[in-house]
Amino acid sequence: MVAQHTTVHLVRHGEVFNPDRVLYERIPGFHLSERGFRMAHATGQFLARHAETARPAAVFSSPLDRTLDTAGAICEEIGWDVNSLVTDPRLIEARNEFRGKRIGHGEGALWKNGNWKLVLNLWRPSWGESYKEIAARVQDFVYEKVDEYPGQHVLAVSHESPIWSFRHLLETGHPEHNMLLRKTALASVTSFTFEVGTHNLVSIQYADPAADVL
Repeated sequence: MVAQHTTVHLVRHGEVFNPDRVLYERIPGFHLSERGFRMAHATGQFLARHAETARPAAVFSSPLDRTLDTAGAICEEIGWDVNSLVTDPRLIEARNEFRGKRIGHGEGALWKNGNWKLVLNLWRPSWGESYKEIAARVQDFVYEKVDEYPGQHVLAVSHESPIWSFRHLLETGHPEHNMLLRKTALASVTSFTFEVGTHNLVSIQYADPAADVL
C-alpha cells in the first residue's frame, strides 16, 4: 500500500504598517502596509501558479489583523472564498513581554531600565513564550491537518517565530534557536510534507515569492 502524503504550506504575513516601530506582538489594529499588501498578492499569485496550492483543501490563518490581511489577499489570488477562511489560535504570534514598546527608542528600549535582563540568551526567550511551547502548538496544528486532509495541500498564514520554531524542531530535534538567524522572509512560504498517520517528514521546501516587491 502506497503511503499518502499531505503538505501544509505555512505562509508568513506581509510587511506591517508600523511607523512608530512598536513591537506589536498580539496587539490588534496592526494591518499590512501598502507594500505588505503587494507582497501578499505576489505570494498569492505564486501559489495560484501551482496546481496544488491553487486548489488547496483548506485555508487557515492566525487570528491577528496582519495575517488575516495576508490570507485575504491570497484567497483573492487563488479564487478562494474568504468566508471559508478559518482562524486557528495555534498559529498566533509568540507571546512577548515587550509588546507595545518601541524597538530601540525611548525608555522602553530593549537595553534600558533592566529590559536587557530578558534578552541575555537569544536561544531561550525569557521575554515570553518559550520556543518549545511555540513549536508544540504549531506541530499540533500541522499534524492534525495532515491526517484531516490526507493526500492534499493545506495553506495556513502565520508568523515568523511559530514557523521557524517548528521548522527548527523538525530539522534539529529541538526548537531552540538564535532569533537573528531565522530564514523566514515576509510573505514567504515554508512547505512541510508528511506521511499521513505516521507523521514522518518527507520534505521541507522554502520559497520567497515577494522578495522583489518594492
